[in-house]
Amino acid sequence: MAAPGTLVVTGASAGIGRAVAERFLDAGWNVALLARRRAVLDEVAAGRASALALACDVADASAVEAAFEETARHFGRIDVLFNNAGIFPKAGLIDEVALTDWQAIVDVNLNGMVYAARAAFGQMRRQRPQGGRIINNGSISAHAPRPGSLGYTVTKHAITGLTKVLALDGRPFDIACGQIDIGNAETELASALGQGAKQADGRVQPEPLMDVAHVADAVYGMATLPLTANVLNLTIMATKMPFVGRG
Repeated sequence: MAAPGTLVVTGASAGIGRAVAERFLDAGWNVALLARRRAVLDEVAAGRASALALACDVADASAVEAAFEETARHFGRIDVLFNNAGIFPKAGLIDEVALTDWQAIVDVNLNGMVYAARAAFGQMRRQRPQGGRIINNGSISAHAPRPGSLGYTVTKHAITGLTKVLALDGRPFDIACGQIDIGNAETELASALGQGAKQADGRVQPEPLMDVAHVADAVYGMATLPLTANVLNLTIMATKMPFVGRG
C-alpha cells in the first residue's frame, strides 16, 4: 500500500467528493479541496494543515490550471486526482432539453473532467519522481441510462473513453488511470431516489441507497495501490438497486 501523499478532489464541498476528501485527510494525506464554494471548503478543511481549500469552477480551464499549480507549489507534488465534480440536470427528452442546459452539463461533466485530468497529467509528467494516479468518477449511467437522462448519460459514457485513453497514454510516465462507477450512494444529490425514482417501464418506486462512506473506502483502496497495479473499472452500488436488469 502506498504511503500517504497528495490528493486533489474536485467537487469536494459535498456528497461523494467531501466524503472522499475527509477519508484521505483522516488517513494522513495532504488534500487539495476544489469546488466553487470556498466557505464550504473551509468547513471541510476544518483548520487542518494538510488541507488546502481552493475555490475553482472546473468549467473554467484557466481556473483549473491555476488550482493545480497552487496545489503543486503548496504540497510539492500531486499523487492522485479524484476527478469527481459533476451535475445532474432536470430529466427530459432530447427535444425538451434546452441547449443551454445541455451546454452546462457538457461544460462541467465532460470539459471540467478533461481540464482537471489534463492539469493532473501534466503535473505528474513533470514531477520527480514521475507518475501518479487519476481516478475518474463515472456512474452506473456509464453502463445503463435512467429515463430522460440525456446529458448525464452521454457525458458519463464519454468519461469511460477518457479513462481508457489516459490509462493507455499514461503508461510511459507511470500515470495510472481508473474509473469508479457508483450507484445510489446516499448524498444530497441522490437522496431523492430513496423516495421514488422513475423506472424504465414508467413506474416510480423507491430505490435502496448505500452509505457514501463505502464509496470513500473504495476510492481509498484504488488510490493506495502501488503504481504497478491499477483498478481500471470498479462498480460499487447499493446491493438491491435496480441496475442489473435495468430496462
